[in-house]
Amino acid sequence: MSLASNRTGLLFATLGAIGFSFKAIFVKLAYRYGVDAETLLALRMGLSLPFFVVMGLVADARAAHRMDGRDWLWMIALGFSGYYLSSYLDFLGLRYITAALERLILFLYPTLVILLSALFLAKPIGRRTLAALALCYCGIGLAVGHDLHLAGEAGDVALGGALVFASALSYALYLMGNGQVVGRLGAMRVTAFATSVACVLCIGQFFVLRAVSALDQPWQVYALGTAMALMSTVAPVWLVSEAIRRLGAGPVSLMGTLGPVVTIFLGWLLLDEALGVAQLAGAALVIAGVLVMARR
Repeated sequence: MSLASNRTGLLFATLGAIGFSFKAIFVKLAYRYGVDAETLLALRMGLSLPFFVVMGLVADARAAHRMDGRDWLWMIALGFSGYYLSSYLDFLGLRYITAALERLILFLYPTLVILLSALFLAKPIGRRTLAALALCYCGIGLAVGHDLHLAGEAGDVALGGALVFASALSYALYLMGNGQVVGRLGAMRVTAFATSVACVLCIGQFFVLRAVSALDQPWQVYALGTAMALMSTVAPVWLVSEAIRRLGAGPVSLMGTLGPVVTIFLGWLLLDEALGVAQLAGAALVIAGVLVMARR
């Protein structure tokens, strides 16, 4: 692998992590205009759908073999868990908690993969992993305490935190299922088609729960929805996939630790979210715990 390719991969991984970090910021900004979660999610996924369909068709054309009916059932299951349910719960949770806390809770998904693997696949958890888990959840405790101190609405923080934690759990289930098929079908094809399924589900949910008149939104909501679709959905998915192709999954996953830091900074800069010692210490503990597990 050439030095230029490594540098490109590093740049792509960094930009992908930053792009994903903007998602919560766009959601919180859009909520200021009175849009609901179902409409905003439908806008995001509806604008993303054409890009993912094209990505999937290109990846499928390059693949050695065609997908069969069982493969499409996997795509439906993965799309439901990883990008529909996880995204919907996340959008609901952002109604109640800060973007910084949301990103930290979502960042727990590697710990949930380990716990679920131990529970359902009988994979042992070593002392080092237990220490990493303790670091992560102590960090979340500090971050939640910071938000409780500022918000004063314990019920809202608890509800929002629970919704986002459920989102992380849904994404962890997606990752476990993803591992069963990605080696056979290819990462880009699985991601593109699973996300396309999720886009259709989000659009369908909107038409079930909301009237078409709900699409009558201020131009700012459409601008933020477009930015979310392009900058925080389509582009990061492609960038991370290309970074993994150049560098491998390990280095790219480590670059993902930039996410919480970037979101905390953006929340302070764009949303006037308060920065506190407890929150920063909590973020450091969560990132440290994930890094320990990544090394494992």
